Amino acid sequence: MIRRAWRLAGNGQLWLAALMAGAIVIATADITPVEAASSGDVVNVRLGGAPNQTRLVIDLQSSAKGELLSREEDQQRAVLGLSGIDVGAALSGQGQGLVKGWKLDTTAGMTRLRLDFSRDARIARRFLLPPADGISTYRYVIDVVAADAPAPQTVAAKTVAHTAPIPPALRTEAADKPRTGKKIIVVDAGHGGHDPGARGASSWEKDVNLAAAKALKAKLEATGRYKVIMTRDSDVYVDKVARVRIARNANADLFISLHSDSGPNTATKGASIYTLSDSGTERAARNAMNRGDWALPTGATDKTVGRILIDLTQRATKNRSATFAELMLDNMDGTVPLLKGSHRQAGFVVLLAADVPAVLLEMGFITNPEDEARLNDSGDRNRMAAQLVKAIDQYFANDVRYASFGFVAR
Repeated sequence: MIRRAWRLAGNGQLWLAALMAGAIVIATADITPVEAASSGDVVNVRLGGAPNQTRLVIDLQSSAKGELLSREEDQQRAVLGLSGIDVGAALSGQGQGLVKGWKLDTTAGMTRLRLDFSRDARIARRFLLPPADGISTYRYVIDVVAADAPAPQTVAAKTVAHTAPIPPALRTEAADKPRTGKKIIVVDAGHGGHDPGARGASSWEKDVNLAAAKALKAKLEATGRYKVIMTRDSDVYVDKVARVRIARNANADLFISLHSDSGPNTATKGASIYTLSDSGTERAARNAMNRGDWALPTGATDKTVGRILIDLTQRATKNRSATFAELMLDNMDGTVPLLKGSHRQAGFVVLLAADVPAVLLEMGFITNPEDEARLNDSGDRNRMAAQLVKAIDQYFANDVRYASFGFVAR
């Protein structure tokens, strides 16, 4: 979850002013195209920044994983290998700021990015942003800083490798509670009690969801890396808003809501994952501004400034939710049948917290005989849970930093 503030003096306005001035990081929105590049999977290459920090953004049609190929001590240039994409024809262009020039090409099946620096410099961080907020491309982002610039942890209170920075006033009371060192996962078994959910040929959704939630909890706890909190562990009804409150009060790192789909066509089958939609984002922002259980107090006397601070938090949370959803789908593929267009967006209540990365997993169609049999089979449940644990492990262990609007996230 996005929390643990920078140790900066002053209030939300001072923090916002520093961010807007580019004193800490470069906002992605400030990057302007230097050359309209389009070849293979590369849509565009953009640069921007200040004299001591330059950001290069590669817009891509597909996801990519980066690897530093050059020596870290080389302060004149850097070479990165980008797997998962094909450049096609070589691309190159003039740089900006600390980047004197860049070149993208594919050699022996590997795509390489070469950066020549205008003076002694180094790569401070690099991360991948998935499509989100109306942007259809992936964005591989590289931040270059002067060689003598402070290490990132001295600027952001050692949050670069662990959490995204957030203004002090946006922390909830739970954020100040002692941590056990384990990541906190809230597992939500959808429906329950007087709300049975969808009906299959031989089972109710509420029971299927609870069995899956218990299987996932057991697998997560067996790793020794996670503290798991269930929104319900028996056949009881828990209000949707209360489920979100449980996650926020627990200072949760992830919220996973488990459901079983249904439809009039019994031939329809497959799992899908939902993250927050644009309309839900606006609703969540209003909640964060005005409603008690949802509110994120900003400490800003100006309402507009407060809304901007909340939007920054929410944007980072939404990107992280989308990233986790893609990891879940990657790991489930081949083990669980996936519905066409399996990553979807909606404004479900359980996804509305502005500061907790959250997904809602429809594990399959209880109205489909094959899916219902799979959902009620303990072996299939355990196999699915094992794949979800892999996705969770990757989400927290991935050394690619996710960011939005200048936030550097875990």
